[in-house]
Amino acid sequence: MCVDGAFLRLTPGLPDGLLAFEERWHADRRPTSRAAEEGGGAVFGAATAGERDAAEAAAQRLKAKLEEVSLRDLPIEMKFSLPDQWSVRLFIALCRRYGIRPFRYPRQRSTTIMVRAPRRFFDTVVWRQFSDVHTDLWLYFEQTTERLIREAIHADTADAETKAEPASLR
Repeated sequence: MCVDGAFLRLTPGLPDGLLAFEERWHADRRPTSRAAEEGGGAVFGAATAGERDAAEAAAQRLKAKLEEVSLRDLPIEMKFSLPDQWSVRLFIALCRRYGIRPFRYPRQRSTTIMVRAPRRFFDTVVWRQFSDVHTDLWLYFEQTTERLIREAIHADTADAETKAEPASLR
């Protein structure tokens, strides 16, 4: 997807092309786990005690894997320029889910998110899940918008027609 240390601008709307990407090496910094700093946390969405225990065990395994990978692969700083606030909110939530702390530097746009994490772990776990869920979210928004316009505003939701330019504009 990206050559180490290179800047790559990807086309919005493609499955893997959601953002602009940039990375910098930081050998002296390691990602910290917010859950580890806060002493754990509740697992949401689990209905029974067994489901909660299984989810908590899975979360602990992922955090242990992150710690193991961060000892082998030095964390790098990555910059993500996302297309909209919905993508930003989803990306931040996934980062936090896996113990990666998203941040911004002063004067960065609200759609720019920085993270420090081992590249291999980030690509195989966080980025892969973000790509899948973002595609699903985009499709849901598109279908919902289409339905709302068709039902509440006008039944014809086709794009505008294309006409030939007037001679005076040529």
